[in-house]
Amino acid sequence: MSSPTVSLPPARFSAQNRSRALQAEIMELILERDLKAGDPLPTENELASALGIGRNTLREALKVLQALGVVEIRHGFGMFVAPRNFDALTDGLTFRGRLSLRHEGQEALQLVDVRQALEAGLIGEAMDLMTADHLADIEASVRQMEVLAARGEIFTSVDEQFHYQLFEPLNNELLSNLMSVFWKVYSKIHTELGGDPLIDLVETAAIHRGIFEAVKDNDKAKASERLKRHFDGIRAELVKLRDAR
Repeated sequence: MSSPTVSLPPARFSAQNRSRALQAEIMELILERDLKAGDPLPTENELASALGIGRNTLREALKVLQALGVVEIRHGFGMFVAPRNFDALTDGLTFRGRLSLRHEGQEALQLVDVRQALEAGLIGEAMDLMTADHLADIEASVRQMEVLAARGEIFTSVDEQFHYQLFEPLNNELLSNLMSVFWKVYSKIHTELGGDPLIDLVETAAIHRGIFEAVKDNDKAKASERLKRHFDGIRAELVKLRDAR
């Protein structure tokens, strides 16, 4: 005779899952009320009542959302939908990248893969929209790199500017922000792990000159390939940093 089936109560959500569910409810409320960045949120009492929770529970969820860059809490003024802010993403990716380089380095290298895919994949579309003024600005950055490289001076800020200029014709704010995140992550990784982001300055300037020449000649395949090779160099540098630890 088979044993009777025992009906078990549903598994309770963990505290972490409950907290995430509440955060999702608050974000959904923001969307449902069609609030924009900078708009005030309902008061604590209103939110607690709308969500059916206590104020202490609400405050804990709001603290997390503030850390994630979803809400902004201004003491004495109230709560607001946070402006665009990628600081939380930058901090998280920087930590994960630094941590991974102390072990196998997989996450740091995957970040390079993502940025390489973005730039190599979108350069053709950017070239379709590029004007003579855009080309002149990019070449000016390359010349500045070459001058600084000849002097033995690191040109980190010019390098960053060059990559922004390549994709400026797309007028894609999200792409610009993501590129900024990647740049900050790898600059911090290099600095804190004791690496030099531009070991061979003259060679690095020449790589950027090659990318520019392909863009100027409207050779999309060559521009994409040269960007890929450029990131292969960055990837190799990260491997050296990891292996030297």
